[in-house]
Amino acid sequence: METYFNYFTEIEEQFRKCRSEPVLLSPLDWALVESWKEQGFPLEAVLAGIERSFEKFKTGKRSYRKVNTLAYCSQEVFRAVEESRAMIAQSGATPAGTKEAAKTAEEAPFSTDEISRFLARCAEAVEGAGKHAREEGKQVLADELAETATTLNALSTRAQPAGDLEETERVLTALDEKLNASLQRGTPVEVLAHLREEVDRGLATFRRKMPASEVDLLERRFLKNRLLEHHKIPRLSLFYM
Repeated sequence: METYFNYFTEIEEQFRKCRSEPVLLSPLDWALVESWKEQGFPLEAVLAGIERSFEKFKTGKRSYRKVNTLAYCSQEVFRAVEESRAMIAQSGATPAGTKEAAKTAEEAPFSTDEISRFLARCAEAVEGAGKHAREEGKQVLADELAETATTLNALSTRAQPAGDLEETERVLTALDEKLNASLQRGTPVEVLAHLREEVDRGLATFRRKMPASEVDLLERRFLKNRLLEHHKIPRLSLFYM
């Protein structure tokens, strides 16, 4: 589980280090990192791709003064990932990080109490969104949110060893996907259209430079995040504790 958290924090740190100035990653940037994680991009390859991007930026013709988004690094990240996969295929080696997947309780980044409190907060937020949906006459959405909140409450009170974070995260991932489907069905069309416009604007500059599969995944991830923000529901992932 530690590898999961390091994936996000090390990418953020690499971007800041290469940029040589403090910068806050945008929601679109975080969605891009999540899409890389979902596609199984090795961390070392992503870090190498970010570094290459800044090296090219420093030596090439610059149409702008600073790199302010991770999307700028997307092409080099994709190339580094392809190279990494080709090397692994040729050597038959196991990707780095596989052995770190199983961690003991002593190495767990969170305590059982911290996890329970986080899950209870998530349940409370989902319950609040469900009440709001019911007040607006969206009964189906309200019922589905209530069901998700019940599952989260049950999960928060269950005795969970702090070292078994992988299993907890798998359950949360399943709930997160189910919640996303509920929100997409229950959110007004005009709101969905507005949120899609946001990601289109954010990707406009880099759309032609990114593989179509990555653009599609990023669009879906960003829309998912914005839907949660719209309904004031936190991400159902231990990374966001």
